[in-house]
Amino acid sequence: MGATKEFFNQFLQFINTADENLAQQLISPAAKFYVPFQADPLQGPKGYLTIIGMMRSGFPDIQWSIEDMIAENDKVAVRFTMKGTHKGTFFGVSATGKPIAVSAMNFYRLSDNQIIEEIGQPDLLALMTQIGAIPQ
Repeated sequence: MGATKEFFNQFLQFINTADENLAQQLISPAAKFYVPFQADPLQGPKGYLTIIGMMRSGFPDIQWSIEDMIAENDKVAVRFTMKGTHKGTFFGVSATGKPIAVSAMNFYRLSDNQIIEEIGQPDLLALMTQIGAIPQ
């Protein structure tokens, strides 16, 4: 699991900085990313940068941390915590200045030391509650 842990430490650096060079290095051009509320998957490094851009537009200071990771063969499950401040519009909700701390469970498939698939499951109910879009 050492190589996997090292890979995901680099991946964490990528998602926390949106570094395009790391995107090219870590994400296969054929990779598919399945995200909530989007029927068709996003694809490749550009698709992943789109996901990060969407999160950063609502939470410009967002940072992810890895809480748990389980790897088996070419699959890796990672539980993240996302923290940031709601300083931009997110899912139609104008900036509130409220802090968020939200879990996300993501499942990855790797091939040739690159991500080829991600199924992301952020806790959007908690996120929307924390920014006041849904009553507690």
